[in-house]
Amino acid sequence: MTQTIFPVIKLANGVRYEIDADKARLDLAIIHGFLVRSHWAKGIPLSIVERAIENSLVLGLYRDGRQIGFARIVSDRATFAYLADVFVLPPERGRRLGRWLVETALKHPELRGLRRWLLGTRDAQGLYAQCGFRAPAPPFAFMERLDAGVYDQAPPLPRRGRKPGRLLAASG
Repeated sequence: MTQTIFPVIKLANGVRYEIDADKARLDLAIIHGFLVRSHWAKGIPLSIVERAIENSLVLGLYRDGRQIGFARIVSDRATFAYLADVFVLPPERGRRLGRWLVETALKHPELRGLRRWLLGTRDAQGLYAQCGFRAPAPPFAFMERLDAGVYDQAPPLPRRGRKPGRLLAASG
């Protein structure tokens, strides 16, 4: 059995906030609606979001039971993790919820003792620096292979054994 710390609960000004790793609680309409308009995943098809969630550890951020944020972690659970798709909906920003979400991801019981965490950001360096992230020291550099038009192509065929549009109800 996997050790868990979830859900993590915070009460602030009479409002109940939760971070939970339960994939069954995720609101795919909220997640896809945000990501499809984001600068890093613009145009991403729902089927790709579903597959990304199925194959990642995820955290949902909730206010009084309604999803207001999300983070996804891709990891080998031994040495490395990549923090991706982190967001808090605009009306909920300014309450340090993004920092709480990232700090909670870093404490995930399945990710203890990792040597390296990575992420990419265009405009949230300040947030991530508060959580211990830094630009890699020279001469270390990252490289990428980007297919910027991949979401403009025909959607992939559904995988065998799974109905399209259904998310597995497993805990992350």
